[in-house]
Amino acid sequence: MKMTRRVLLSLCVLAVPVLVWSWPGKQAAAGKGQFLTYVATYTTKQSSKGIYAYRFDSATGQLTSLGLAAESTDPSFVAVHPNGKYLYAVNELDEFNGAKSGAVSAFAIDRKSGTLKLLNQVSTHGGGPCYVSLDKNGRFVLVANYGGGSVATFAVQDDGSLSLVKGFVQHSGSSVGKDQQGPHAHWIGTSPDNRFAVAADLGIDDVLIYKFDDYNGSLTPNTLPYVQTKPGSGPRHFAFHPNGKFGYVLTEIAATVTAFSYQEKAGTLTALQTVPTLPKDYSGPREAAEIAVHPSGKFLYASNRAGVDTITIFAIDPAKGTLKETGRVSTKGKTPRNFAIDPTGAFLLAANEDSGNIVVFKIDPGTGGLTDTGQNVEVSSPVGIAFVAGE
Repeated sequence: MKMTRRVLLSLCVLAVPVLVWSWPGKQAAAGKGQFLTYVATYTTKQSSKGIYAYRFDSATGQLTSLGLAAESTDPSFVAVHPNGKYLYAVNELDEFNGAKSGAVSAFAIDRKSGTLKLLNQVSTHGGGPCYVSLDKNGRFVLVANYGGGSVATFAVQDDGSLSLVKGFVQHSGSSVGKDQQGPHAHWIGTSPDNRFAVAADLGIDDVLIYKFDDYNGSLTPNTLPYVQTKPGSGPRHFAFHPNGKFGYVLTEIAATVTAFSYQEKAGTLTALQTVPTLPKDYSGPREAAEIAVHPSGKFLYASNRAGVDTITIFAIDPAKGTLKETGRVSTKGKTPRNFAIDPTGAFLLAANEDSGNIVVFKIDPGTGGLTDTGQNVEVSSPVGIAFVAGE
């Protein structure tokens, strides 16, 4: 049985020294249809040193290395500001500045070279931060602390650096799985209209909904504060449909996707359907990782790890928002922790953490099918990909 849980709100302030680093990089002027692309990596597992920069050509799918953009410790997920000037990375640490916390780092982007200059680094007030995003106006950075079981917001200052924490919510509770003895916030992002923030918590099997104040960054439980997923399923990541009418949660432990209708005015989710990301007769370990809706709104993709190493493709019913599986492809590597669709919707880049490679797939605009382009780029422990729009 699921234990009773409650959500605790508090505001935390901690002084953090500002560090400024700069790193040399290759010059690579942007051309039409080319995008700067950043790859976050785990630095404590293999030989990686931080965040790497690439130039991506959306006409050909060519991914060209620009080298190390910035040294950073375990920057497990990255997000780019809507203005394309700044990048934010969570440092998946259990201790920062002598406290039980991870960190979030702010960088200025050099659009010509791809290098990153550290602006500052602040505590996330929770261990193991694993996800970072920005609100739709680019005024706040939102972070999910997996180890700490909490979510936090930070104001983006005029120079792109981050304030100390503005909004903070500590989750509590547990569920039935061995990895669910406490809360594990795994994802947070704002709704299409920026009025709400949605958080997926793997430890308590809930998708939580907060009223988001885009003036002061506060998070307040919504009137209907959460929707439950099946006990033991472990919600990991969430994705809104481009039309704002539907949302989808990927469960890591059960390896399923649940489709929801989204009521924009009330900020509520109503479950429509749950489908597996693995074959019906599959009986091995399950460890789903990433989910994304194609910019066209026609397709949804979900990755599977645990030795399966595939991406499952679903067609989305345009009227109902429900899903129908249409295919499954190998990621040509081990442990596809993350993948990203380029801004034009023409290609999908799969980051295989344990085999240390990124594979570029061409997306069929009619079917959503994935075809390996032959682009296989080596990078140690890739765990997050972000594109810089507006190139």
